[in-house]
Amino acid sequence: MNAVAAYLQTLAAERRLSPHTVAAYQRDLANLASLTAGKPLAELTVTDIRGAIVKLRSQNLGATSVARQLSSWRGFYVFACRRLGFANNPCTGLRPPKAAKALPQILSPDACTQLLDGGTSAAADDALLARDRAMFELFYSSGLRLAELVGLDLHDLNLQAGEAQVTGKGNKTRIVPVGQQALAAIAAWLPHRLPLISRRDGIPREAHADTTALFIGQRGARLTPRSVQLRLNRWALQAGLSQHVHPHMLRHAFATHVLQSSGDLRAVQEMLGHASISTTQVYTHLDWQHLAKVYDQAHPRARKKS
Repeated sequence: MNAVAAYLQTLAAERRLSPHTVAAYQRDLANLASLTAGKPLAELTVTDIRGAIVKLRSQNLGATSVARQLSSWRGFYVFACRRLGFANNPCTGLRPPKAAKALPQILSPDACTQLLDGGTSAAADDALLARDRAMFELFYSSGLRLAELVGLDLHDLNLQAGEAQVTGKGNKTRIVPVGQQALAAIAAWLPHRLPLISRRDGIPREAHADTTALFIGQRGARLTPRSVQLRLNRWALQAGLSQHVHPHMLRHAFATHVLQSSGDLRAVQEMLGHASISTTQVYTHLDWQHLAKVYDQAHPRARKKS
């Protein structure tokens, strides 16, 4: 087994990274080989890595993308030096290019209400309507990632306690609260779940009895992330929202609105499942943006003279 294959296997087996993440590492390492003209990875020097970075920037690649690739390369060499006997880490001392932090797009509380209450006619089928409402209420109620939502099973829910067990990045589990609106929506969806009607050939068919997924499609299989994205986009259009809405915006909205109300950054970190509080701190910047806007509009010394 070559060095790259050994590293990818470790990422999947020991660190339990998702197949998509492992594939991204594989692409980054393949790109490094291409940028260095196929020179053996064990023989690359700091100069080679610097040259690869220059080539990436010359391709008009953004600073964030370059930094991600450098991070992938650095991780590989740390592993190779420790486990495979590589003599040196050519990424040592190299700093990624600085990128301006892009703040996530969020929905205002009013926009969230408009979305969740305004998508009623987005589905002609009662079962689909109940399922979609339950999904989107749960998104906003608990700040879930898309993969966490589609990965939920029935036994992960505790409706009486008002909470759910979620499996997040790195296969880490956490308990998240589920609000009353989401609980009511889930309770309304569950009676539709097993006898979900299949529209294929117009013949009603029971969903697969052994499907443990909380949210299933018309044929009884677990919903895919893409299906959820399409359903949410349809709901947003039906609700009359002018901006494009994607699932992660509901997670951002959850975090921002809870932080604005409570000011408890550590609690928001726990609910979101962030490994580092620095990741959660982006929502304090969003809150500050809101305060700065209010100040500019309201303070006598901040308003522009007409």
